[in-house]
Amino acid sequence: MNAFFQELFQVGIYKRNQGRITRQVTLAAIALVVGAGFYRFSQLQSVAAWGPAIQWGVPILLAPIFWWMAYRLVNVPRFADFLIAVEAEMNKVSWPTRSELFRSSVVVLVCIIVLAIVLAMYDAVWFYLFKTLKIL
Repeated sequence: MNAFFQELFQVGIYKRNQGRITRQVTLAAIALVVGAGFYRFSQLQSVAAWGPAIQWGVPILLAPIFWWMAYRLVNVPRFADFLIAVEAEMNKVSWPTRSELFRSSVVVLVCIIVLAIVLAMYDAVWFYLFKTLKIL
């Protein structure tokens, strides 16, 4: 935990050119969650009762601190190495073409519909059987 707090006060970027896209997307997601949390905080009725200084002042003062912590988090060596490895693995993936994606989606949807019909038929048969035997 001490290493994390030391990392918060550094300015450098760990392995600057590696895993940039993954780190940027992760940072944007964390910043968005923090921003949404502060917005939700400012909308609480109990906080609004304290007045606008608390309602909007606390988020405005704390948001940059949390965003800085998020920026530093994606540069902590262990976490950054993980994100670098994620981006390397994502680059190895062979993504399907648009037509392959469409065909695969149609196959999945057809299988789901067929299974839903089969399950509905089983349900109807068992319901009829139980109703006939006066169990239901």
